Amino acid sequence: MPIYKFENLVPVVDPLAYVHPSADLIGDVIIGPHCYVGPGASLRGDFGRIIMLAGSNIQDNCTTHSFPGQDVVVEENGHIGHGAVLHGCVVRRNALVGMNAVVMDGVEVGEAAFVAAMSFVRAGFKVPARSLVAGVPAKLIRELEEREMTWKYNGTLQYQELARRCLAGLTPCAPLTEVEPERHRVQQAAATPLHQVKAGG
Repeated sequence: MPIYKFENLVPVVDPLAYVHPSADLIGDVIIGPHCYVGPGASLRGDFGRIIMLAGSNIQDNCTTHSFPGQDVVVEENGHIGHGAVLHGCVVRRNALVGMNAVVMDGVEVGEAAFVAAMSFVRAGFKVPARSLVAGVPAKLIRELEEREMTWKYNGTLQYQELARRCLAGLTPCAPLTEVEPERHRVQQAAATPLHQVKAGG
């Protein structure tokens, strides 16, 4: 994987974390146990420190960076969806940042809060714990339901399991030229999208 020392600061990756080989880790980056960093993610610790605490994930094509002297922190079980941008912010434990959301400098995403996909969270905004914010710019929508937070927590557990599975069984290979007979599927625990959970009452 592309790992770069920057001015004698070397990224730190716990042996129980999984970082995809196409992710970039630069400088002052600290990744804790059971974390998952997806393909194409950029964790650029050349202005400020980037910290992933235990069990958090930063998914495919996310960007993490900061204003000089600020840190990016994703606390325990933080969940950062595909393509999100974190810039000089703190994501508290069990919080979720949705796909392609942008979270700016000085933002604090409260514990177990959700930032909806495609939202823009302006600098300095404080997302209350256990709440949903959405929009451009993001605004407080409502408190979260218990089933929404449970759904998120279960999804984060799946990413922790994915980190373990990738450490054990993800290897480069050449593609096949045709589909083999009775091709099996990835074995995965059952999961239900949130809109279906809510539709089911």
